[in-house]
Amino acid sequence: VQLQASGGGLVQAGGSLRLSCAASGRTFSTYVMAWFRRAPGKEREFVAASSRSGGDTSYADSVKGRFTISRDNAKNAVYLQMNSLKPEDTAVYYCAAGKYLARPTTAWDIWGRGTLVTVSS
Repeated sequence: VQLQASGGGLVQAGGSLRLSCAASGRTFSTYVMAWFRRAPGKEREFVAASSRSGGDTSYADSVKGRFTISRDNAKNAVYLQMNSLKPEDTAVYYCAAGKYLARPTTAWDIWGRGTLVTVSS
């Protein structure tokens, strides 16, 4: 499977954005999906993950209650709804596919190109 993230942009603090990740191939539903981000000068970090069915999700503490991950297996897509955005959410956001709901970046097999989210204060 190949992944392509989109939907990034410039938004004011308190605003919302919805990121999308489109996947190619017929095996999308067999993958656990996740979003990661890398802020300027920092390491890539886990944001959210979804099980194969979407029934089980996991979030970083820093985004819990503000971000929502969802997926549509019929459309081969995973989404990240981001509300109440803060300047510290500014980062390049990446989608990833893997076999397990895990947080380390090394647990994820396939990565898409990122999309830049900039939150102004």
